[in-house]
Amino acid sequence: MAASSEEKEKKAPEPEPVAPAPFALIGGSSTFSLDFPGGLGREDVRVLERDVVYETPFGPSPPMTLAEVGDKRFWTVKMHGWRPPHVSRADASRQLFWVLREAGVVRIYAEGGVGSVNRLLELRDVIIPDDYIDYTMRQDVSLGSPSLLIMRDPICPTGTEILARAARRRLEGTGRRVFTRGVYLVTDGRHFESRAEVQAFRLMGADVIGQSLVPEVYLAREIGACYTGLYMVVNYAEGVIRDWRHRELAEIFYEEAATIGHILLDALKESPEEAVGCRCRTLRKETLLQEKRFDPSTLEEG
Repeated sequence: MAASSEEKEKKAPEPEPVAPAPFALIGGSSTFSLDFPGGLGREDVRVLERDVVYETPFGPSPPMTLAEVGDKRFWTVKMHGWRPPHVSRADASRQLFWVLREAGVVRIYAEGGVGSVNRLLELRDVIIPDDYIDYTMRQDVSLGSPSLLIMRDPICPTGTEILARAARRRLEGTGRRVFTRGVYLVTDGRHFESRAEVQAFRLMGADVIGQSLVPEVYLAREIGACYTGLYMVVNYAEGVIRDWRHRELAEIFYEEAATIGHILLDALKESPEEAVGCRCRTLRKETLLQEKRFDPSTLEEG
């Protein structure tokens, strides 16, 4: 039987709108063992929705949690360990940042564990890097925006200041140090690096190695959000100081999860929605790779 004209006009159901929130916390290995944020038992935290999955153009999003700390509403997600085998790391990041864009997120904090390349870094030191080296094989990971992304200042200095202040308060008296400068070299994983690779990375100027930050730092810039990451040194990279120990790595992850979680929430409570003291949201420009001709005199500086 032929379909009626009425049936032909039926459209696919509209995707569910994403609940708005101006902030996001991206969880990594340091908070993976924690039921974040509800498991911290804080009176100023309210979990609004759990295990929310949105349909995106790149596939279903990872399960997400909508919560509030004080008067700050935020989305949070466990990006470490959740990904099924058929979902690539690039698509997982696209799924997440599509949701964050639709939610109107303008400030993002992330966390994770890293290996030290710089021999002056000790286990459980905290570093908020101000630059990165992308040594991944993922290419052109984007949401499809035609913008030219300028990575001159990839990490938000305002977020760095706020995170560092929160970390120093939480770590006071522990002897652990908080660094606000450093170069994060990003690899694909899942394997650790060889000694020769670590030596090469040290010569390149890397201070720590990990598998976070890229492509998130690109996608944050694409959606016009400020991005800052807080990373705990959980092992020495191969050939640095001494061989890393699996038991020691596990102990750090489980013992420090609550500390990192509290630091993120403390920082979020102090964070402005506005781009105060940074240029993060201006460092994306209209691409020049278009058919139309530009009048250079109309372009902004920077």
